[in-house]
Amino acid sequence: MYSLNDFTLSIKEGQIFGLLGPNGAGKTTLISMLCGLVKPTSGSFTIAKMTYAENANEIKKIIGVVPQEYALYPTLTARENLIYFGSMYGLKGDELKEKVVESLDFLGLLKFADKRIETFSGGMKRRINLIAGILHSPKVLFLDEPTVGVDVQSKNAIIDYLKKLNQNGTTIIYTSHHLAEAQDLCTDIAILDQGKIYAQGTPTDLIHATANAKNLEDVFIALTGNELRDDI
Repeated sequence: MYSLNDFTLSIKEGQIFGLLGPNGAGKTTLISMLCGLVKPTSGSFTIAKMTYAENANEIKKIIGVVPQEYALYPTLTARENLIYFGSMYGLKGDELKEKVVESLDFLGLLKFADKRIETFSGGMKRRINLIAGILHSPKVLFLDEPTVGVDVQSKNAIIDYLKKLNQNGTTIIYTSHHLAEAQDLCTDIAILDQGKIYAQGTPTDLIHATANAKNLEDVFIALTGNELRDDI
C-alpha cells in the first residue's frame, strides 16, 4: 500500500466523486484519513470548510461511512441493526423508525426487516450495510467498494439509491474496481496510483484526453499499465 505524497485534491459539493486505482494505490488510505480513522503525518484537509484538528465532532455528524467489510451484527435482525446504528448518530423515536422503514422499503428489504443478518445473502447484507451509513442523512458519504460481490439486481438497487441520495444533496466519494459502473455513476473521477493522482476530470473528458480510449477502462490501463497488482 502506498502512502499519499505530493497530493492535492478538491471535491465540490454535490458531486459523485470516484477514486479509482489499482490495489494498493492509496484509495483506502485517503478515505481513512478523510473519515478521521488515520491521522496524516503531514499536510491537512477540510470538509465543509472545517478541519479535524478543530472540528472533529462536527465533521463526524455530517459524514457517513460505508466500509467494504460488513459492519453488522449477524445475530441481530436487520431492523435491530439499523435501530442501533441510527441511535449512534443521535436519531431516536419515530424519526428513526420511519427512516429505517423507508430505507428498507426502497431497497426491497422491508419484508426481511425482522430476519437475522446471518440468514441474508451477500447482496442483502451489502444493502443493509449501506443503509446503516446513511440513516442520519449525511452531507458527505464515503463508500469503499459498495457493490463488490453482489448480484446484478442488488447492484442496480444500490446505484439507484446512491443517485437518489445525491439528488437530495449528499456529496458522495466512492471507490470501486467496476470501471463501467464508475463511468456511469460518477460526475468526476481521480485516478490514483503509487500514492499520486495521475488524472482527474469527468469520465467524458478523461476518455477524450486519452489516445484511442473508448471507455474509462481504456483510460485506466493507459495510465496505470497492465502489470498485475496482487496485494497481501
